[in-house]
Amino acid sequence: MLKKHSEFFVSIFFIFELLLVSFSWLLSYSVRFHLKFFVLPLKYIHLSTYLWYLFPVLLFWIISSKIFKLYRPRRIGSGPHELIDIVKAVTMTLIVLLCFTYATKRFEFSRLAFFYFWIGTIMVLSIERTVVRNVLKSFRKRGYNLRFALVIGSGGLVRKLQSSLVTHPELGIVVNGIVTFKREEVDTSIGGIPIIGFIDDLEEILEQQRCDIVFVALPIEGHHYMGKLLKSLMGRMIDIKIVPDVYEYIALKEGLDTIDAIPLVSLQTSPLFGWNRVFKRSFDVAVATLFLVTLSPIFLFIVILVKVTSKGPIFFVQERVGMDCNVFKMYKFRSMKMDAEKETGPIWASKADPRKTKIGAFLRKFDLDELPQLINVLKGEMSLVGPRPERPFFVEKFKNHVSYYMLRHKIKAGMTGWAQVNGFRGNTSLEKRIEHDLFYIKNWSIWFDIKILLMTMWRGFKNHY
Repeated sequence: MLKKHSEFFVSIFFIFELLLVSFSWLLSYSVRFHLKFFVLPLKYIHLSTYLWYLFPVLLFWIISSKIFKLYRPRRIGSGPHELIDIVKAVTMTLIVLLCFTYATKRFEFSRLAFFYFWIGTIMVLSIERTVVRNVLKSFRKRGYNLRFALVIGSGGLVRKLQSSLVTHPELGIVVNGIVTFKREEVDTSIGGIPIIGFIDDLEEILEQQRCDIVFVALPIEGHHYMGKLLKSLMGRMIDIKIVPDVYEYIALKEGLDTIDAIPLVSLQTSPLFGWNRVFKRSFDVAVATLFLVTLSPIFLFIVILVKVTSKGPIFFVQERVGMDCNVFKMYKFRSMKMDAEKETGPIWASKADPRKTKIGAFLRKFDLDELPQLINVLKGEMSLVGPRPERPFFVEKFKNHVSYYMLRHKIKAGMTGWAQVNGFRGNTSLEKRIEHDLFYIKNWSIWFDIKILLMTMWRGFKNHY
């Protein structure tokens, strides 16, 4: 529920800022041609021309805001850095717009109006961002929009971190407890926060405690625990923040946030935050709708074939694990006999699967049985591209035995994915599938999605059943 609320807020925020950029563009026109601050030679340009040019303005703004990551979470971060990113994004938008205008030679624009647009957009977005940031801080101080954390470490570094979190209630981070590597510290407290256990008990503690963020604040003498610690943490559905020794990590730039002078290095976050998620969702809805409309005759034909050739329902509905480990019901055209797993239990399908119907074998060969998952895409349970969703039985089986397996659930499951177009699907190397899924998550872009969709449509999957 928290994720859905966050996604909805980002969507509204994104649309509102598009309206602000549009307002600034039209305001620059009005100021230049109707409020003549300077007596300059003026060739009047009709408002309709500026209205038409609003479309490339918004397109270039969307691209610039993506490049400078204006819609990433900034709970831990500084306002000035955000304002600097706004200036960079607006400047880039203006430069690209100038190049586009010169290239198209559609109208003789006013350079002064462009300058007004640059100044105005920076001002309205900076004011709006400052207001929103202060409103969110006010809500968090009142106990809303909170995140719960564990701190792993000991000594002065933990005390300093806890002190900073206490003095910044606007961050909305509540520390539930501290995990130490010194047994003599268990059942005591640091800065008023109880020490609830030892590092060896971390897995049990994480199962018992509500936890959104883990701060790792190990002093130098505890660094030998880092490998074991990260092995327990990586792959879980939590954000991991390392509080490093300043001198040891002073050169780090990317993925660095701060609370006062304390650097926090992000190790494990999804690329699909902010408007990236909005953009991918919009792409999914548009393409899935197009596919459903154009493929509707094939849908109808398959429905008739399945119904007349075997007993049972047309659709096969099965529970799968999606983003944030949420279980959903995934749809397929039924390709197997009724009660196919009654004797075998949950197993992966194989090439010579005796449970397939004759029509089912044909559907699987060309992956036509997967088409109803377009409905899952429209419902928001899946994406067109992403790691293939697995059944809860197999997720429970693999999560504690396959390194980083659970990281697949950092983004929405997909109808197709990087692992599938490279031949790793079904009963193939699990390690290779995880490797390809994590590569996709780490390198996600909308262009990567388009590439995978094209590979799926033109080359198909390498391992047909």
